[in-house]
Amino acid sequence: MATRYEKNESDITDKLIHINRVSKTLKGGKKMSFAALVVSGDQKGRVGIGVGKSNEVPSAIQKASGAAKKSLVTIPLNGQTIFHEVTMRFGGAEVILKPAAPGTGIIAGGSVRAVVEMAGIKDILTKSLGSANQQNVAKATLLGLAMTRNPKEVVAKRKNVEESHAQN
Repeated sequence: MATRYEKNESDITDKLIHINRVSKTLKGGKKMSFAALVVSGDQKGRVGIGVGKSNEVPSAIQKASGAAKKSLVTIPLNGQTIFHEVTMRFGGAEVILKPAAPGTGIIAGGSVRAVVEMAGIKDILTKSLGSANQQNVAKATLLGLAMTRNPKEVVAKRKNVEESHAQN
């Protein structure tokens, strides 16, 4: 289970994924604003994504960075890769994440690469299917990584459940 962390932001780095310029037509003309998508992580298994909106780019990035740091989750790592294959959908985006042998590197693009790098994963195979919406792809990747489980913890949990059923 992915767990949230208290504020220990000394080792957390941010990476800007995308800036979207949005215009709204008003009777006085077009009003421009910006939305920033940022991923934050410590490259040791903690990662989060955030979106910030503002009339200026720097403040949108700052807001997105703050939101990303608030949404940090822990990803269980098997050395420099993940434990098992995961497929996750978010909106129209679907992401497949597969563990890879040491030395393979990060086979990913765009939002998936940014999230995986910030999580500290060095060897992984990925495929993005469906929508190319960067925000949905990033969220699908984060949810997929958060769903990975350490097999030893799963076995220990099952043994505890079996023992409690045996006692009843």
